[in-house]
Amino acid sequence: MSTERAQLLLVEDDTKLSGLLTRLFTDEGYDVDLAGDGHTGLHRGLTTRYAVMVIDRGLPAIEGVDLVRRLRSRGVSTPVLVLTAHGTTEDRVEGLDAGAEDYVVKPFEIDELLARLRALLRRHPDTSTRLDLGHRQLDLGTRRVVGGAGPPVDLSGRECELLQLFAAHPTYVYSRDELRRRVFLEADSLGAVDTYVYYLRRKLGRNVIRTIRGLGYRMGST
Repeated sequence: MSTERAQLLLVEDDTKLSGLLTRLFTDEGYDVDLAGDGHTGLHRGLTTRYAVMVIDRGLPAIEGVDLVRRLRSRGVSTPVLVLTAHGTTEDRVEGLDAGAEDYVVKPFEIDELLARLRALLRRHPDTSTRLDLGHRQLDLGTRRVVGGAGPPVDLSGRECELLQLFAAHPTYVYSRDELRRRVFLEADSLGAVDTYVYYLRRKLGRNVIRTIRGLGYRMGST
């Protein structure tokens, strides 16, 4: 089952951190391009279409906030998350005023960083991205399941996010707790996971999500 993965540009000069983040984002379902300085980041940001960019504040050649400013001045509207070692209000305001959508202060929690990226993609979907579900596709731009014999099926934001996670890793078995941490970060119980699996099955058929007894859930068939 093939999938079309969201393109992510990571601009980070710390080789240890960039390696960790590249592996993390790849495992999360992104295709990652890495730039080690602001000049390279500017070139790639201007010549390649990305779903999201993660830009470090303290870059060589072109500083991170200045890089965001230059991209915005040239018409690049790709959502940007800035990583920074500085957590002052003035620092965040400068980054947001330059055109960044979100700001994460180092050191950060991995789950929160991934949740913030997912939130950016929900607010700024790449309308060209579709994920293969077998006989149908998940259109991330419209939050619809399309194709096959039936009419398009509209999904809520949370339903779309959950199905996107399954479709990006169709053979992976997710525990209920892992799904809660990835999609329902604010939920206090595992009930939200089961509820939204039920919603997806009700809309798309019982086989869309398979229950793996004693382990959790994985992608099924549509």
